[in-house]
This record gives sequence, C-alpha cells and structure tokens, in this order.
Amino acid sequence: MDRIPDGSLTRRRLLAGAGGGLASVGGGVATYNVFLGYDRFTGTNLHVQDLDPLVSEHLRPSGETVATVDGYRIELDGDAVAVVDGDERVATVDPATDSPAEAAAVDDDLGFDDGPLEALVADLGALDAGEFEFVYDDYEPFFDLVATGDDRPYTVSALRGRRTADPATVEAFTGADPTEPKAVVEGLVGGFREHTSYDVPRYVAGSVEDNVVFGAWDLRRHFESPTDFESIVEGENTGLFCYELTRRSVEALQAVPAREQTTPVFAGYVKDSRHKHVYTIVASAIREDGDLVVPVTFVDYTHSTLYDDLRLRRVLGEGLEAYNDRHRATAIDWYR
Repeated sequence: MDRIPDGSLTRRRLLAGAGGGLASVGGGVATYNVFLGYDRFTGTNLHVQDLDPLVSEHLRPSGETVATVDGYRIELDGDAVAVVDGDERVATVDPATDSPAEAAAVDDDLGFDDGPLEALVADLGALDAGEFEFVYDDYEPFFDLVATGDDRPYTVSALRGRRTADPATVEAFTGADPTEPKAVVEGLVGGFREHTSYDVPRYVAGSVEDNVVFGAWDLRRHFESPTDFESIVEGENTGLFCYELTRRSVEALQAVPAREQTTPVFAGYVKDSRHKHVYTIVASAIREDGDLVVPVTFVDYTHSTLYDDLRLRRVLGEGLEAYNDRHRATAIDWYR
C-alpha cells in the first residue's frame, strides 16, 4: 500500500478527498457514535445511571500538599495528614485512628484558627467509611448548594488531581476571576469560542483513519497543534478535541488554591466510551446538618464550542449543561 508523504495531507484535501467513503461508512458510524445510545433501549444517560460507583471509584486524596497555613505545610502521607515545618514534621494525625476532637486539639496547639486538621480527619474518615452522600444537579443549583453549605476547602484541596494552570492566564482567557469558579465555568465558554474551535478536520481525519482506511495511515497527526492555554491565546492552536477542552477546563477550575475560591471545587473528566466523548465533572465538599455531602455537576465545552462553530446555538442552545439525558458516563477520573 502506498504511503502518504509527510506534509502532503492538508485540511482542505482531507475534507475534499474523504468523499463517498466517509459518507457511506463514516457517516453511518458518526450517527451511531453521536446520536444513539442515550435511552433505556439503546443505552443509558446520566439521569438514569447509578453514578455513585463511577464517581467514587477513583475519588481519594491525591497525595499532594493540601495547603500552607501560617508557614506550615499540610501534606498527605499515605493515610495520614502531616504538618511540616521546612523539612521537619511537627505533627501527624490519622483519619483512620484519630478522632476529629483529637485533631482539633492539634490545631489548637499549632494555632490554626480554622481547624484544617479537624476538617481533614472528619471528612477523609467519612469518605473512607462511605459515610457521605453524592448530590447531582445542573451547574447553577450546584453552585447555589455549595454557597449555602458549610464548605470544606481543605477536603476539596486534598481531593484535587494535579492539573492546574497559571491564574493570570485563566483570568485573561475567561474574563473571570479564578477565585470565582462559577464565573470561570461560564467564562470558559466565551474563551474557547473566541480563541479556538472544535477541531472538525482532525475529527474527520480520525473518522477516515478508523472507519475508511482502518488504521492503515496515521491521518490525525497532520492536524495536530499545541493545545495549552498559552498556545491557544497566541493563536498557535488550530482546534481542540473533547479531551483537550476538558483538560483546559479542569486546569482553569483548579488554578488557585481551594481556600481562595468563593465556592471551593475540584474537577476531573468523564469518559463516554460509547460515544467516544470526554467532558468535565465538577465537585465540591460541604457539611449539611453535620453530614458530609459531595455535590456534583457536569459541563461540556465540546458542545458549547461546536454548537457555536456550526451556528446551531439557536436550535440546540448553549450546550454547556451536561447533567442531562444527552450525556452518559463510562468512567470518571480526577487526573491523578
């Protein structure tokens, strides 16, 4: 089989040359991938799925530094919570063996006014024991719930994965203060629409590669470009895929410490293998009537961007909301 020379395949040539092969084979596969499989007969969706096992499967402390308080670092060391001064560990509490009251006494000894060790022992212990509740909703009620609850920024920080971005870059991209997560969620829509687009040519290349030439040629690589925030703002990006939009959104939502956010959040990705799609999950931790609650919502920057690219917003709406019957989940992770 003849090889495609490097640099010989352009976006225009791909779109023109896919022709009947893509229409006959890829078109049917695209319909199968995009439109089918959300109802009780051909699949499922977020509203009818049992989401708790998926959300909780990889929900655990990240092993990173949780916070810096009064010059001390609060770190996770296995199952324990350590307080470190320079290179010296000055205190350790264990959610498995120490009570919140015992952790509170250590907080008092160290002069921690807002009780970080007490909160971590209580909440991480509850998470480990399964003594908490997930609450799912659209993103606006999600933020309302977190704002009215007893938020737990130290717990949110402990549950975050490692993805983050420069706060100044996030603010410039979204037009929102990164300490305001709801504003960032909404501001990302405008940022993605202004600075980039959904990479339809690369999607078409992938469809041809997977469904027409069956992997004989690597077509996607001809359409790749840098996808980090800086490259997008500088105009070096030619389009993003769903997982790249999701990564940027997670980084933006975790750009500043949870303690600095008006509504502390952590974020991750939802994989929908049935539709070859990835989108964003956003969560928090609060206490209601003394009980630990983990509010959860879902947003989709692929749809919000693509609907604008295709001039379909008037018909399909903004596309940001993802907690609906047009999304489903196969796996959820937090970018550990």
